Amino acid sequence: MAGDLDYLEVIREINIAIKTFEHFFEKGLNLIKVLCPLFVKTKTGLQDNLSGTEKAVTFLSNGENFEVVHSLAKWKREALKRYNIPKGSGIYTNMKAIRKSETIDSLHSLLVDQWDWEKVISKENRNIEYLKITVREIYKVIKDVSEYLRKFHGFTIPNLPPDIFFISSKDLEDLYPSLVPAEREENITKSKGAVFIMQIGGKLKSGIPHDLRSPDYDDWDLNGDLLLFNGLTDTVMEFSSMGIRVDKFSLKKQLVESGFHGSCSPYQEKILNDELPYTIGGGIGQSRLLMFLLNKKHIAQVQASFWDNVTDKEIENLMPL
Repeated sequence: MAGDLDYLEVIREINIAIKTFEHFFEKGLNLIKVLCPLFVKTKTGLQDNLSGTEKAVTFLSNGENFEVVHSLAKWKREALKRYNIPKGSGIYTNMKAIRKSETIDSLHSLLVDQWDWEKVISKENRNIEYLKITVREIYKVIKDVSEYLRKFHGFTIPNLPPDIFFISSKDLEDLYPSLVPAEREENITKSKGAVFIMQIGGKLKSGIPHDLRSPDYDDWDLNGDLLLFNGLTDTVMEFSSMGIRVDKFSLKKQLVESGFHGSCSPYQEKILNDELPYTIGGGIGQSRLLMFLLNKKHIAQVQASFWDNVTDKEIENLMPL
């Protein structure tokens, strides 16, 4: 649609896109929407440690330490058990988080908003093929939403390839051995249009992981990132990090590989004792998907957050919220 929409028109488009996506997402993956916490008790071990370098926003209440969530990767798995969700079904929620040390640019802000989702699976589905099936389902949802918004609401949607391309981080390193991971991602995604890079977290031939991952939520052999090429901005956008979650065997292995020492958290103990269901899950960046669907060049056009003076000047000719 036109780039000079006024504020109310932008809000209207955002609301249409969110409602449409949630409708297709629920049906496509058999999910139900639930409420979620903004913070968790530190001692529970439910915080998502991401790469291990991000610092959470913390506070003290009634003598207990709390942390604003980075994501809900672990909370969702416990919630599936608590809600007694059957196999083949799952939950999703509107997750908001604060990344206080984030470097702000056109794709990043201090506020993180995503559709966090989790689904109960059988032990037999803990394999690469089931991971690929789920990724294709998510990609189909994105394509179906794009076509619906184009057909019924007149949105001008960036073109998406018919299928998503799968490649492991190992094969990607073999393909571009002289490049760093971010450059490999850019090359393969610009070439294919839509890519899912699999098996992220473990060390590659170079001795360096493609990217860092916490050892206690994704199984590093059964996870990955979904990336799309945005022709409007000539950039590669990561839309989702997801994967089949650890069982007790992969958890032990990854804790050792991560050099973990000390006692396990209550959450990790539940996995080691087979007290939690087998699941697959991840997050889909809400603001990034809105940028893509609404043809916006900067995250500030679709997200209410704090912007510094440099960013304000960068977007002064756009339509910030």
